[in-house]
Amino acid sequence: MYAPHPSPFGSAPAGLGTLDARARDIFRRIVETYLETGEPVGSRTISRGGLALSPASIRNTMQDLTMAGLLASPHTSSGRVPTHAGLRLFVDGLLEVGDIGQDERREIDARLAGKGRNFEEALDAATNLLSGLAGGAGIVASPVRDAGVKHVEFVALGHDQALAVLVGDDGTIENRLMPLLAGVTPSTLTEASNFLNARLKGRPLAEARTEMSAELDAARRELNVAAARLVEDGLAAWSGGGERDRALIVRGRANLLQDAQAVEDLERVRVLFDDLEQKEQLIGLLDGVGAAQGVRIFIGAETRLFSLSGSAVIAAPYMTGRQRMLGAIGVIGPARLNYARVIPLVDYTARVLGRILDGQET
Repeated sequence: MYAPHPSPFGSAPAGLGTLDARARDIFRRIVETYLETGEPVGSRTISRGGLALSPASIRNTMQDLTMAGLLASPHTSSGRVPTHAGLRLFVDGLLEVGDIGQDERREIDARLAGKGRNFEEALDAATNLLSGLAGGAGIVASPVRDAGVKHVEFVALGHDQALAVLVGDDGTIENRLMPLLAGVTPSTLTEASNFLNARLKGRPLAEARTEMSAELDAARRELNVAAARLVEDGLAAWSGGGERDRALIVRGRANLLQDAQAVEDLERVRVLFDDLEQKEQLIGLLDGVGAAQGVRIFIGAETRLFSLSGSAVIAAPYMTGRQRMLGAIGVIGPARLNYARVIPLVDYTARVLGRILDGQET
């Protein structure tokens, strides 16, 4: 589900191996309390938690952890909060990740397995779902699909509307609603479908579409006006996976404001909102998740994009049945996300989304 990743902070922060049992226990308690409350944690809070040490002894250990780069004091005479390096150490070495409950599994399965849902609807539903369950902003990038075209077809839905269906060799299905010219007959739909199948089958759409743009004038001589219009509209409607055509879906920004109480918290959220507008950088971040086996976590300065806002990203790739990465989905929020809860939610949602988009049963 989640495998630790090498720390990008260099050798400055202490590792778990350098902490004795007391320091490790106090560090774990501080981080868990901070993730629960969002407030700096003092020595008296730790001592009241059942630790058989005096507040003075706890303070001494907290000072050592601060010197080691794992804790920080945000204000004079306040308690301590974990640094981003401390959060990374906790997540990789001390966090106990369980599994999601049956109720959440059923909710994810039911909301993503809607019959007739097209590619974009499935991505949007998954992002909304994660946002609601995890309490951050859900984010997903539509994948670059380089598989060849298996079949294309235009299906009439009425006298003025058709469904343009593209099936890829990898099993992905992309549907688009299109307006129809007056007087289009079933034979016209078949003619346009046959024309495209003859030229697209077995070829990546992005590649074929570029070449066919120069052929459309000649194609008009082979097709009637209505069929030629269908061919043009179909080529324009299907994304084909080109970089500029990829969608970035972000849902649940309002969740990020719920815990923003202090002025500095609101400023971090404002910076994060600006970060979420950086489509290309976000897609690049999500594309990099495919190199991990399972869930990938980025905390604060580990990504240049979120270094100023101090945010965390928990993301996982969604795969085809043949383990080819389609894309990645995740949650963005403050660095004090509930990692133990969000990690399994992201992991399970990504696996279900992969099965849905791969045309498999959930």
